[in-house]
Amino acid sequence: MEGAGVGIRALSTIVDGILLAVIGGAVAAALGGAHYLWSLVIGFCYYTYFESSYGATPGKMLCGLKVVKADGSACDLRSAAVRTACRLIDGLFFYFIGAVLIWTSVNNQRLGDRLAATLVIKVQ
Repeated sequence: MEGAGVGIRALSTIVDGILLAVIGGAVAAALGGAHYLWSLVIGFCYYTYFESSYGATPGKMLCGLKVVKADGSACDLRSAAVRTACRLIDGLFFYFIGAVLIWTSVNNQRLGDRLAATLVIKVQ
């Protein structure tokens, strides 16, 4: 299994980012408080839920990508949570850290993928 490259993964992240901005903005407006804090909580729940339940976020689905464990089995809740938590590091400098890690990995894995033993693969 070969992992998906940076370009298509970046596109899926942009799609998810747009969806999260809309959701996060609506929740912050309704409940008040710091938009950034709501964005972190909603983002963690969004990525963890979709990747553990469906193997992909809406952005990944739209781009024909799926998250699987390194052995090809479905991504579970623990793996999805580890991947999502690592976004704080992978996402530094507009995902530059994640991109460098993908470019330097044989299986195109960012830090979250490496620690969770997952791959993002093309399904179309």
